Amino acid sequence: MQIVLAQQNYHIGNFESNTNKIISAIKRAKEIQADLIVFSELAICGYPPRDFLYFEDFIHQCNLSIEKIKNESDNIAVLIGAPQKNNNPKGKSLYNSVYFIENKIIKQIINKTCLPTYDVFDEDRYFEPASEWNIVECKGKKIAVTICEDIWNMGNHPLYSTCPMDMLLKYSPALMINLSASPFDYTHEEDRKSIIKANVLKYKIPMLYCNTVGSQTEIVFDGTSLAFDKDANLIGQLSSFKEDFQSFTFNDNGNIEGEILEKSTNISNKETIPNQLQPAFNIDLIYQTIVLGIKDYFLKMGFTKAIIGSSGGIDSAVTIALAVEALGKENVLALLMPSNFSSAHSVEDAVELSKKLQNPYHILPINSIYDSFVHELQPIFNSLPFNVAEENIQSRTRGNLLMAVANKFGYILLNTSNKSELATGYGTLYGDMAGGISVLGDCYKLQVYELAKYINMKNEIIPSNIINKPPSAELRPNQKDSDSLPAYSILDNILFQYIEQTKGPDEIKSMGYENDLVNQVLKMVNANEYKRNQFCPIIRISSKAFGVGRRMPIVGKYL
Repeated sequence: MQIVLAQQNYHIGNFESNTNKIISAIKRAKEIQADLIVFSELAICGYPPRDFLYFEDFIHQCNLSIEKIKNESDNIAVLIGAPQKNNNPKGKSLYNSVYFIENKIIKQIINKTCLPTYDVFDEDRYFEPASEWNIVECKGKKIAVTICEDIWNMGNHPLYSTCPMDMLLKYSPALMINLSASPFDYTHEEDRKSIIKANVLKYKIPMLYCNTVGSQTEIVFDGTSLAFDKDANLIGQLSSFKEDFQSFTFNDNGNIEGEILEKSTNISNKETIPNQLQPAFNIDLIYQTIVLGIKDYFLKMGFTKAIIGSSGGIDSAVTIALAVEALGKENVLALLMPSNFSSAHSVEDAVELSKKLQNPYHILPINSIYDSFVHELQPIFNSLPFNVAEENIQSRTRGNLLMAVANKFGYILLNTSNKSELATGYGTLYGDMAGGISVLGDCYKLQVYELAKYINMKNEIIPSNIINKPPSAELRPNQKDSDSLPAYSILDNILFQYIEQTKGPDEIKSMGYENDLVNQVLKMVNANEYKRNQFCPIIRISSKAFGVGRRMPIVGKYL
């Protein structure tokens, strides 16, 4: 039995594009005489559709697409994800479903059991969980079909009471197939392999796993679809961060053909995933994730050009380099906006960066604009000492100029703030926090430095002076980040424990961090929730990014 995994990049709600892409893959599978082709979770509409699911016409368009796909299923079977109406008046109005289509007939519909409601997921808001479980029969083979989260519950998950595979095992399936929309984070590759390995070892049957690929605003799906033999060896892996199409042969002996890529004994268990911040961990995958996040955001929004404020600092330099890789050098405009407090070397460093990357740049000093603001405010400021107000005038001036150029020429402003800054409120609302999407907002400062090293791995793209000089906002004389923040080597680790690991103050202090320092850092995080609540979407690379996956009260006090 020949089975194809079709790993594709969908556009939420773009039914014409999605359907044409799916039909093209079906035709390709028929050309190689495949028996079954497998697509990903909610492939018809794209994942996550969120409140589009409340629109009757949206569900109608899904059904029209299924009809078109059904007509292409002669001489081949299709497994594809789509929402399905729940005709029972009790419960939610929809199921998250997989359609099994063969010979132009919908032969069976499988519903998702485990509906995640944590982090970026809110499926319980829209879908009713499955209440019955049946296998699919294709070419005489019994197949247990599950949907994404279903395989993450192996009977001991605290959020779910039912394990779908336990219910399906009584039918003696010969193969497991999982249709997934599993987003990337830099620990998830190991996590995902370990959970598939655990399923195969428990049920003693092989698994094919088809994941979606592509970015949907802040969430990036890496693809990396997998095939495991019945001994839990990895024998197939599709490309990461791009579409792929691969055929597997399921033999009569109950196994999937293929050379062993990774032995079961070498596949990490979940317990080996780091619980401390390791800035260089999977930095190559983080790089690819951000590049795809930028590329898809622009493509799916219909934009082509980006503008970035280039300060000569590490964050803007890494952002520009990533944008050039994603969009092309000619489509990334750097705007250098020195003020009274900008050092000469910062301008020189920013110019050198753009010359190396060959992207266009303009130098637009803000001295006179800043002076005019201060002059007009003098009657109110009344000769009070220079403080954060004057600092932020510079940042907001830059934000205004960037948005003016963006509006005039149809650019999207890429934000350059990192996660350490966002966590502690080290940024200016409507100034350097402006942007259409945040490129580095889920990368701690230490990870930004590692990205710079990765970018420079073959050739020096980011000038060494940008990497080596002490970080500074340059909004007052001789300013350094260390004037306001603890050393990043300490700060980032405390933040990681609080944000990713959800450790409380006392737990963090027990790790050896000073009492007053922990209190200071956590107070900054909690006090600046109102700023993050007004921030743009952030390309997610971790297990806990700011934004839709971390919902904290603005007026909360936890310390």
